[in-house]
Amino acid sequence: MRYEWLIGTRYLRSTRGRGFLSFISVVSAAGLAVGVAVLIVVLSVMNGFGRELRTRILSVTSHATLTGLDGNLTDWRQDQAQALQLPGVVAAVPYIEQQALLTHSAHTSGTVVRGVIPDQERRAVGLAEHIEGGRIEDLTDGSYRIILGDALADALAVKVGEDVVLIAPQGNATPAGIEPRMRRFHVAGVFHSGMYEYDRGLAMLNLHDAARIYQLGDAVTGVRLALTDAFAAPRVIRDLAVALGGGYYVSDWTRVHSNLFRSIQITKSMLFVILLLVVAVAAFNIVAALVMVVKEKRADIAILRTLGAGPRNVLAAFSIQGAFIGLVGTAAGAGLGLLLSANLESLVHALERVLGTHFLDAKVYLMSDLPAYAEPGDVLRICAVAFALCALATLYPAWRAAGIQPAEALRHD
Repeated sequence: MRYEWLIGTRYLRSTRGRGFLSFISVVSAAGLAVGVAVLIVVLSVMNGFGRELRTRILSVTSHATLTGLDGNLTDWRQDQAQALQLPGVVAAVPYIEQQALLTHSAHTSGTVVRGVIPDQERRAVGLAEHIEGGRIEDLTDGSYRIILGDALADALAVKVGEDVVLIAPQGNATPAGIEPRMRRFHVAGVFHSGMYEYDRGLAMLNLHDAARIYQLGDAVTGVRLALTDAFAAPRVIRDLAVALGGGYYVSDWTRVHSNLFRSIQITKSMLFVILLLVVAVAAFNIVAALVMVVKEKRADIAILRTLGAGPRNVLAAFSIQGAFIGLVGTAAGAGLGLLLSANLESLVHALERVLGTHFLDAKVYLMSDLPAYAEPGDVLRICAVAFALCALATLYPAWRAAGIQPAEALRHD
């Protein structure tokens, strides 16, 4: 073992107790570990939030949609058959989506109603798996049944088995004037998707019932696609529109929610830069620690120089000392950050129970839990940047140590 390594690791130990790390080294490594752990946990929360949001969005909405330029599709069966021939398309289902006003007793709420074909809808999205008190198959043609989001049902103060009145925004012309189209629907169930936007503002009914209410005849709003690879939705829906000869409006989940996911990515990048300052401060602690060690060991360095050690050897010894502190702090921070990320949701729930409060409001954050997912790429990037900062922080004290002149250091000894 080269003597630079022996000297560098020896200076990590206390001058009086050889079996203990010096207090300065412990504080420097602990500060670095806290900074790395905080950065990993915060980025893991952003990753988990994005993944959970994407999963919940795809459970209640389609991967891609094809609609007519005027808002309706008349020959939708041909479009559906053409879509099913494309590779990667699992299901292509027609739907009707319109605005409506629901009333129950003295409660009124605006919502979006979605007309679906039950057996096809189950293959398209996973919302059918979140229905309570009923099944999507209960939405039979002519039954005039409706399934509400649980938050919407709470706003209307309605329960499964009761009735609501649906009021369409379009009216009928009568001798007495324009009268709104109304129909009583029986609540066949409620669903809970975990996305407040949908739980509060979505209701499902049979496609043919919706067509009669909105007087669409055999037309539908569009065709929704479910794909094996959700990230291929932009390409697949564009290929479908080209194959059909154009004249369609196409959209996909990445376009509809692009601002939301872009804001998450921007926030993640900003938090990385801001919290990196915490790691930088911890790296500056290493500078202070090594400067103090160099000042304390001036006589030892001078003796090493008189024994034949060159400036490069002294520089290597103190660089090893700083790098070792950085390596231990980075590794400890990575382990602590991964441990906290893996158990963050349980820790937050326990803290909520102790404090008697709820940190995340689903009305604001779209979800009530705090998921965390540590991406290996983020962890490696954080550790690499933290260790690089520590290596840079080591250079100045090591350079000062290498520049000590033996005669000046030993003049008063």
